[in-house]
Amino acid sequence: MLKSRGKMMKQRIGLSSVGLFVLVCLIALLSHRAEAAVQKYQFDIQVKNVSRLCHAKPIVTVNGMFPGPTIYLREGDRVLVNVTNNAQYNMSIHWHGLKQARNGWADGPAYITQCPIQTGQSYTYDFNVTGQRGTLWWHAHIFWLRATVYGAIVIMPKQGAPYPFPQPKFESTIILGEWWNDDVEEVVKQGNKLGLPPKMSDAHTINGKPGPLLPCSEKHTYVMEVEQGKTYLLRIINAAMNDELFFSIAGHNMTVVEIDAVYTKPFTTQAILIAPGQTTNVLVQANQMPNRYFIGTRPFMDAPISIDNKTATAILQYKGIPNTVLPSLPYLPAPNDSAFALKYNANLKSLNTPNFPANVPLKVNRHLFYTIGLGINPCPTCQNGTQITASLNNISFVMPETGLLQAHYFNLNGVFTTDFPDRPPTPFNYTGAPLTANLKTSLGTRLSKISYNSTVELVLQDTNLLSVESHPFHLHGYNFFVVGTGVGNFNSKNDPKKYNLVDPPERNTVGVPTGGWTAIRFRADNPGVWFMHCHLELHTGWGLKMAFVVENGKGKAQSVLPPPKDLPPC
Repeated sequence: MLKSRGKMMKQRIGLSSVGLFVLVCLIALLSHRAEAAVQKYQFDIQVKNVSRLCHAKPIVTVNGMFPGPTIYLREGDRVLVNVTNNAQYNMSIHWHGLKQARNGWADGPAYITQCPIQTGQSYTYDFNVTGQRGTLWWHAHIFWLRATVYGAIVIMPKQGAPYPFPQPKFESTIILGEWWNDDVEEVVKQGNKLGLPPKMSDAHTINGKPGPLLPCSEKHTYVMEVEQGKTYLLRIINAAMNDELFFSIAGHNMTVVEIDAVYTKPFTTQAILIAPGQTTNVLVQANQMPNRYFIGTRPFMDAPISIDNKTATAILQYKGIPNTVLPSLPYLPAPNDSAFALKYNANLKSLNTPNFPANVPLKVNRHLFYTIGLGINPCPTCQNGTQITASLNNISFVMPETGLLQAHYFNLNGVFTTDFPDRPPTPFNYTGAPLTANLKTSLGTRLSKISYNSTVELVLQDTNLLSVESHPFHLHGYNFFVVGTGVGNFNSKNDPKKYNLVDPPERNTVGVPTGGWTAIRFRADNPGVWFMHCHLELHTGWGLKMAFVVENGKGKAQSVLPPPKDLPPC
């Protein structure tokens, strides 16, 4: 059931309240300075039995909830989330899309910015929400535990700051996910033992529920009640492990107003495309004949790769309509509709107004070109004798046993090197005929060192090594501008002439099109060690990841903060 924005804000566990805001205002009037509110949350990692698709199994949860609790914040808040691990697995939590200025200690990816929280131990993630508002999300960042350990982050604008679009009457959060009938960690172990991809999911979910079109799911259906004539803001998150997803509502258009917690130029569409890790806010007007309408989501896949192609459904139900009315089915693009995907992404543009400028780096100090490849390496311990690997610039990343940020901060030797290449060792026709030759993929914990405040352009190029495929890449610690994208091989002479340097979309996760390329730009003004990886968990596990070491600047406020005292030990 929908709750108004005000009612949702009341559910926060934090110290913020009407009284506190009044006090803040008084302090501001007296001293021209206002201290941020402090929001406190307790995350208990615990195992709970959950049933879906006629199957019950124990899953790892936060506070026994699936999906986990929503964190409600306001721009400028300080956040303290104490995570206590009562599960049998090591745990870490990533606050996806929060920039964590100078504070990688709170970013969360295991063995990158911290060692995991061991069973029976606790760690408090302490961070500030600075210059960000909108929809983000949190999730486990170790093993495949984010299959069930995830939830939304809703950041309201500063007090008194309006949305740059028509004020919605109500808001609702919709999290898209995947469900396995079997234990996900065991499924992954079995796949690794064979050297093959693990079994695909058994269903997709909307707010943890598959919907009535799938077995035993009549009661596992999310229902969103609306009132005729009202406008609703939907905060949509793709928490799926391995699938880009289409999403639509039968009979209703959607107006896209935000992506990855950045406002966009509004545009109207029948369906959206959202990759794992991405968020999209849309306005929906309840302007149709009062009825029950299906909300639907299913995968987009335009490569010859097997996926879980089942459609998950929820119901948009007008107030007063009985539950016995059969809902109308939604329009969803064909699973391989590349044209829709390219057109939809081309419509995404930054708002670029005086209040919300698009500060695109126009001059580039560092040009990077990374090829995305799949391969087959020998594996004596695998039943097939080989295993599938994934690489950037022909390097399959090896996870360390010590947190990379600790190693960087304390100058520990032997944990990583900073010789990740700026371009692939062997140029070839990246998107030509399928290549099965082994390009001698190397293994290593190799990072790329970036000077503080330098401007970076990174071109991510898909290849036809084994197969072309779309890859959603997420960069921790930063937003970036998607200045260009295309199909085929990137042409360094001609393609930059077509870049959008005026109002390109600003995001933290971007899809590299199947058999194509994407160019992003960002300013390296956040010192620390920042993970970059494909947000298809399958590919990340195969090694499709790397990290940047952004050096400290010269000023006092340009260096990595000291580590917290309760940082988990390795």
